Amino acid sequence: MKDAGSGTRSLPWRIVFGLVLACLLAVGGWVFAQDKPAAPAAPAPAAAPAPPPSKADPAGTATGGIGDVTAKEAGKPTLTEVAEFAGHNRVSINVMWTLLTGFLVMFMQAGFALVETGFTRAKNVAHTMMMNFMIYAIGMTGYWICGFALQMGGLGALSTMGGTGLLDSEFTISLFGKDFGLFGMKGFFLAGSTYDVAVFTLFLFQMVFMDTAATIPTGAMAERWKFSSFVVFGFFLSMFSYPIFANWVWGGGWLSQLGKNFGLGHGHVDFAGSSVVHMVGGVTALAGAMVLGPRIGKYNKDGSANPIPGHNIPMGVLGCFILAFGWFGFNPGSTLAGSDLRIAVVAVNTMLASASGAIFAMFYMWGKYGKPDPSMMVNPVGAIAVHGVNGAWGVLSLGLFSDGTYGDGFNGVEGTVRGLLYGGASQFVAQTIGTVTCFAFIFTASWVFFKVYDVVFGMRVSPEVELEGLDVPEMGAHGYPEIQGPATLVHAMGASMPKVPAMSMAAERSR
Repeated sequence: MKDAGSGTRSLPWRIVFGLVLACLLAVGGWVFAQDKPAAPAAPAPAAAPAPPPSKADPAGTATGGIGDVTAKEAGKPTLTEVAEFAGHNRVSINVMWTLLTGFLVMFMQAGFALVETGFTRAKNVAHTMMMNFMIYAIGMTGYWICGFALQMGGLGALSTMGGTGLLDSEFTISLFGKDFGLFGMKGFFLAGSTYDVAVFTLFLFQMVFMDTAATIPTGAMAERWKFSSFVVFGFFLSMFSYPIFANWVWGGGWLSQLGKNFGLGHGHVDFAGSSVVHMVGGVTALAGAMVLGPRIGKYNKDGSANPIPGHNIPMGVLGCFILAFGWFGFNPGSTLAGSDLRIAVVAVNTMLASASGAIFAMFYMWGKYGKPDPSMMVNPVGAIAVHGVNGAWGVLSLGLFSDGTYGDGFNGVEGTVRGLLYGGASQFVAQTIGTVTCFAFIFTASWVFFKVYDVVFGMRVSPEVELEGLDVPEMGAHGYPEIQGPATLVHAMGASMPKVPAMSMAAERSR
């Protein structure tokens, strides 16, 4: 007999499928309208192999030489050939650096998963872990379909990666005699003329940044969020809200052009995602949590809060270490250039910032409550404060403290970036405009999305499911079956299961 509620339960999944299919059809025309991929360049003549060394070279000082330079006449490169070889190597270093740091940022997903799962209760670990796992796959797919194109389709030349100008189509409107870029129009499915190594490198790096923003709300909305609603949200953020704002800041859009158009410093400057990644994620989490509501038992009638401890502190601490390690890709990698020696300064600043955050959290808890509390020293799950508020502070502080030692030519403006304390008052104005814009656009778009979805389908699990735990009703399996008992998808759907004899269960657990 067919379950009467099965059609209702499957409706959100049909909506997800319909959304993806509609997007595929909508952007398909753009793909086929683009230029055909350029014919691959003729391969450069291979360098003649260097003669075998006459003796070992343990220090490496004698390995490599003129014979390793690609030249028409092996061992006798012309000046032009030497210059081209040097330029190719510079771009190769930048591409390799960007890819490696992108891999580090991708590994941060494991850190978020461990932190968020460690600080949730044992009855919800499978659900929390799966949100952190699947946001990577869902977000990547949505970003590949149209998110990257909307964000970076009108970027222009990639100077650190050979100057390719394939991403050259931005939708703009003209106001006050100035062009305001709103979204890109090239790069859907990474097809057409964007089938290019530099574009693919940029896609990977920008995709993992987007994924970081997408995973932030999973911590703020854990332990009560329907998995079906989370899936739809993953496509919404990766295909619409994140790419649009990111275009305005990083894709050649209007916020980045405040300097060129109105003389406001270098426009809104966000070096490594304080507004584009962290504030977007934190503000999205705020909108979602407001619609979803707090967990049962979090607040008393008088408004006072009750602590809801996580189930595994070591898991959370390990996740924090992984995040700290991954941030050496997040921040220094934002140079997009391994040949930019400023990466050393960025890396050290990243290290010192993480240390100061942990130390101040420790002393605050120690002074206020008498104990340092390890959970507060390592916890980035307080998404609205940790990512939203601190993300806003990140871009505002740039408008205050930038000392003019970096950023020459950023966003097409000559000279280095200077904050208010170093004579750049207009830069602080640009930072403020970007911060306010981020909150207004992201909060409005996210709140409308969450509210409409909640009214039509419902975002939150039932009180009974929340009290029982989301693992079995939502995921069909316990996170810790040896402790919590067996569970299958059949069990989760409410069907009867044969009972295992007590003696048999005892024998099984004793193995």
